[in-house]
Amino acid sequence: GNFSVCDTLRTTTFYPGGFAEFVRVPPINVDRGVFKLPDSMSFEEGSFSEPLGCVVRALNAAGMEAGKSMLVIGSGMSGLLHIRLAKALGAGFIAATDINPFRLKSALASGAAMAIEAGEDVPAAVLKKFGRLADIVVICAPFDSAIEQGLKSVERAGTVIFFAPKEPGQTYPMPLFDLWRDNITVINSYASPPGDTLMALDLIESGRVRVTDLVTHRLPLSRAQEGFALASGGGESIKVIIEPQR
Repeated sequence: GNFSVCDTLRTTTFYPGGFAEFVRVPPINVDRGVFKLPDSMSFEEGSFSEPLGCVVRALNAAGMEAGKSMLVIGSGMSGLLHIRLAKALGAGFIAATDINPFRLKSALASGAAMAIEAGEDVPAAVLKKFGRLADIVVICAPFDSAIEQGLKSVERAGTVIFFAPKEPGQTYPMPLFDLWRDNITVINSYASPPGDTLMALDLIESGRVRVTDLVTHRLPLSRAQEGFALASGGGESIKVIIEPQR
């Protein structure tokens, strides 16, 4: 059941990859990794099935359930999908951080009870608003300052999810004694296995997790490079869609 660390996954691949006129896909990927979109679902909605599936896997691993509190560090597309799924699952208090005012507003619109500018004392802000720290902290920003904030913002016996990794070979600020003393569970989550992808499709089709309002830009294939720049540069962008038919 650990599809994301399976040898088969790591030895089969598409060629040459996305943004090509034709893509070669190994037979096993067609057989086990292709899912038909529901008739009522647009391709645009379908493009969220993989990122939302990654979020489904992460929150399942963290034991998210009704009534639990959550802090999301970094309110890009992944962070906003965490907020929306947690809300759909009945989470209690949800807080979010970012350095970008546009994304802070998006976090509130997605269901967060409070949005904190990342330069603030985040644990103190959560304590003041909620009265305790978060049961689950999701770190969606791969920076030491964000990681340190997240590790200081989790309640005793809580869980921290490392959702956005740093570059290979880089180290992480980990106060292991404090994590041990407070019985903090630290997990990571990678990829969207088949069951999580199917769950994501169901969540989107049923409307339990809305996604299309996260699309901020729609560009033709000829402007794909601009799309990458928009997605990586922050600003007022969240989900950038490439429309090859244009």
